[in-house]
Amino acid sequence: MESVRNGGIEVIDLTAPLTSETPILQLPEPFGNTVPFTLKEISRYDDRGPAWYWNDISTGEHSGTHFDAPIHWVTGKDGEDISQVPVERLIAPAVVLDFSAQADKDPDFLLEIEHVKEWEQANGPLPEGGWLLYRTGWDAHSHDQERFLNANETGPHTPGISAECAKWLAEETSIAGLGVETVGTDAGAAHSFDPPFPCHSFMLGAGKYGLTQLRNLDRLPVTGAVIVAPPLPIVGGSGSPVRVLALVEK
Repeated sequence: MESVRNGGIEVIDLTAPLTSETPILQLPEPFGNTVPFTLKEISRYDDRGPAWYWNDISTGEHSGTHFDAPIHWVTGKDGEDISQVPVERLIAPAVVLDFSAQADKDPDFLLEIEHVKEWEQANGPLPEGGWLLYRTGWDAHSHDQERFLNANETGPHTPGISAECAKWLAEETSIAGLGVETVGTDAGAAHSFDPPFPCHSFMLGAGKYGLTQLRNLDRLPVTGAVIVAPPLPIVGGSGSPVRVLALVEK
């Protein structure tokens, strides 16, 4: 705490503001979709409550910057709900794999196993029990839902991770989870992968976690940051909006 107060540790907010304009995932019919975030005023220093202001909120568990629990996916249906994620897992080391230059040239860019292994050769192993944060620069589009989802007649086109790499990360590494800047942990085209949505399928099926719609990953060091990501402990919940903070030693 003293290091935070005296400036020895910088606290960086990795969270997108949560408003009615926050981009949310759009699934085609006949699938159900989440509602946009809304505030409904209860009182604001008036006859309904003269000294206080407060609101009801409506939102989906997977709106904005959010935390995916294992039971979010059928492969993890017997795993933890969001209230059961151990608190010690909510503070963990993180590394940043920056492929923003590749994603800028190709919105369908996919992270492959060899990319991760090359990164490890240069920077050391992935953190045991920590987060792999995948930087693609996609947070630059988060103020515009149409550009952020980047969909056309063939579906969304946003960067992600190949099925082979997702399986390898889930089964062959000791990371706790994956963090991304896009609307979900999978690539936009992942509906056509085998299996569909492999990051969800493999990672959550392995009891690992997801963080989505992160910002400011460009401000983090390649290694050395610590992530604090406490979701709401919704009993039976599959996920929760979360405020993600990074602690970075100066």
